[in-house]
Amino acid sequence: MPDYIPNVRLRAWRNERRLSRAEMADQINATPIGVAERLVCDEERVRRWEAGEVRWPRTPYRLALTQLTGREPEALGFSQGKHTGSGGLIEARVIPADALRAEADLYGTMELAQQLQASDVGAGTLEALAEAVDLLCRAYPIVPAGTLRDRTQKRLAQINHLLAGRLTLDQHRELLVITGWLTALLGCVHYDLGEREEAETARRAAFEMGRQVGHGELMGWAHEMSAWFALVEGRYEDVVTAARMGQAVAGTSSAMVQLTLQEARGLARIGDRREADRALTRGAEVLSSLPMPEHADHHFVFDHAKWVFYAATCYTWLADDDRAEEHARETIQMHTRPDGTSNAPMRVADAHIDLGIVHARRGDLDAAVEEGMAAFDIDRRSLTDLVNRAGDLDRVLRQRYQREALAGEFHERFVAARRALANRRPDLLD
Repeated sequence: MPDYIPNVRLRAWRNERRLSRAEMADQINATPIGVAERLVCDEERVRRWEAGEVRWPRTPYRLALTQLTGREPEALGFSQGKHTGSGGLIEARVIPADALRAEADLYGTMELAQQLQASDVGAGTLEALAEAVDLLCRAYPIVPAGTLRDRTQKRLAQINHLLAGRLTLDQHRELLVITGWLTALLGCVHYDLGEREEAETARRAAFEMGRQVGHGELMGWAHEMSAWFALVEGRYEDVVTAARMGQAVAGTSSAMVQLTLQEARGLARIGDRREADRALTRGAEVLSSLPMPEHADHHFVFDHAKWVFYAATCYTWLADDDRAEEHARETIQMHTRPDGTSNAPMRVADAHIDLGIVHARRGDLDAAVEEGMAAFDIDRRSLTDLVNRAGDLDRVLRQRYQREALAGEFHERFVAARRALANRRPDLLD
């Protein structure tokens, strides 16, 4: 589990003055340093400070806090004990790069292999299967989509053998849930690879399994996948509709947070700033009620860093450039290991696109193209998402710098990526 230690001193200071987190954030932005540095503190940032997720804020925020409270950061409960040199954030947790190997080892044990070949379920089989599915879901951020698709399909074929065997009602229900999660994961990697029909088939199957057993969170994630597909395909009203349908069944869960943030993204695309901000706030409120995840790298777990990532894109689409830049840089910092590699490369790629768009709107073509090219250089990528987001940057560059050679270079890279997606050939980008 992450070793977050709540910052009780900061919370006590705020409570003594009867300030909400949003009110405190506004006061920080209104300090002299806040105005000079154009800080964009918000309720979620204050929540993360109080939760101990950020132990040493960046310099402008430390100065603003001192101006607001009259106290040094240490007196407010902050500590330099564990922070990165670049941004004061807790060092990014290293996602287990051997998750796929661990899953293979689990399946390779003689006991489980024998049970999978049998016509009934022995003791411990379901627990081992659930652990194996968790490992595959944790492999999602870093394992190439094609590799993960093939492994997931293989496991589904093996597990389907058990569904035809002798099962109690409880065993059948649990196995359907396990199969449902694996099918949802398969739908995600299909979509990453541009295999849209296969992705939708898997999504519908996962929803049906969740419906059969009354598993609200699994049904919620199936709705979330529908919202994601609609977002990429430019059906923004459908994004909001699917997200709200999912919220009706998801309960207080990671799925609920993700659905609320997808709603915010759909609203941001439509240009409804007020409702998008409200959805972001609702998502943060649900997130704050959930326990810290043991495995934040799990694809169907909404970790606290993901809120920052989603907010960056929302603010980019709303042309709120200061907030977009702040959240995008924070996303990159949170997910960069000491050796420079990333534990969430797809999020980092999106953050680079967000920064590219911000730079382009501010008139810095060199920086815009540099950020955009950095997104293409990410190893683990969702080609579908990458082409969609790169298209955002390409449109801005072509509108503002149509005759510039650098803009043309990025356009060529974007066209190559779009061609690779159309041909289902992600290797064409390597």
